[in-house]
Amino acid sequence: MTSNETLQSDLSPLLACTISRDVQNFDLLIEDMETALGEQWGDLGFAEAKAFFNQPEAEALEFVAIAIDESDEEKLVMLGEIIEAAKAKGIKVILIAEDVSPAALHQLLRQGADEFVPYPLPENELQAAIERLNEPEVPEPVVIQAAPVGGSGPGNRDGVILAVHGLAGGTGATTLAVNLAWELATVDKNDPPKVCLLDFDLQFGSVATYLDLPRREAVYELWSDTEGMDDDVFKQALVGYEEKLSVLTAPTEMLPLDLISSEDVNRVLKLARSHFDYVIVDMPSTLVQWTEAVLSESHIYFSLLEMDMRSAQNTLRVKRALQAEELPVEKLRYVLNRAPKFTDLNGKSRVKRLSESLDISIELQLPDGGKPVTQGADHGLPLANAAAKNPLRKEIAKLATSLHELGQDEAEAA
Repeated sequence: MTSNETLQSDLSPLLACTISRDVQNFDLLIEDMETALGEQWGDLGFAEAKAFFNQPEAEALEFVAIAIDESDEEKLVMLGEIIEAAKAKGIKVILIAEDVSPAALHQLLRQGADEFVPYPLPENELQAAIERLNEPEVPEPVVIQAAPVGGSGPGNRDGVILAVHGLAGGTGATTLAVNLAWELATVDKNDPPKVCLLDFDLQFGSVATYLDLPRREAVYELWSDTEGMDDDVFKQALVGYEEKLSVLTAPTEMLPLDLISSEDVNRVLKLARSHFDYVIVDMPSTLVQWTEAVLSESHIYFSLLEMDMRSAQNTLRVKRALQAEELPVEKLRYVLNRAPKFTDLNGKSRVKRLSESLDISIELQLPDGGKPVTQGADHGLPLANAAAKNPLRKEIAKLATSLHELGQDEAEAA
């Protein structure tokens, strides 16, 4: 079926359209559309889609299926505009994607796509997606844009600062930071502590992605003038997650790490401590001039590594760098992510040898949470909401509970 044949037909109204660079690249989609809709669908190119939505022929459209692959990622802005134009006309959007990065998918879903189906299409999956579109909509959780979690006026708290630093790429530092913050925010149902999560990775920070939160221009404005920052400016830069967690995301644009100084970092940490019981800092994996400021202010500095040579080498290099500058290395708490299972005796032996060879104490071992960890992050959900029984989630929950109990004991002793 060609575009002209279908779009110009007056025999029956169009109920749906495919939108793609070339629909012939998605032959399975053509078959499934014909099975679901018969002759009541058409095909559009990217360039003509927005204009078609304003035509009389588009009035009966129920949904569009936007089909993309990795070569279309450079057109994300245009694709986002197509989605927004469809939503403005009350047309639902199904995203069909082949070999597209999670970041690109996340961006398009946030711009309004209703359903995502991978290509090649699983059997009957398109029909199932169409049926889901017709189900009654469930109201989405309210996201508080200016987080009111820290109270109003000057803060009078003295929060605990917990930094998280990955000693190699992909060691799970952001996963730990996000989920530890959420577990602390929900650790006590009757008297929940005030928790703030700060994303200090100005270039590749992904806390916003992990929690499906918008990045605010106010973040860049805050970092640009911390000397003029007051309580109101700080709170305006925060975003709330489910009214329980306050988040300072990374800026909207990728910025150099040396844009901020130790003085800037100290001002933000001081203000955050005054308004929150716990301040979780997600650090960039790179050591920068202001790493010293965070290390000095932190009560605990979690350092994540894995059972591989790159983590081992980087651990030694970080230790030597900190010791050479006479920085408080004793604050580092080494965390082994994707650790061997309890029953893996050979793995436990390798962990012991790693600890001895690096002359460190691995105080926390986190299990491999598997695909649910990545899937939860892609959907913008903490593990507690995405996979509550996941072994990684259980260990992080135990850590949050022990930290909170320790903090309460110290508060009572004081």
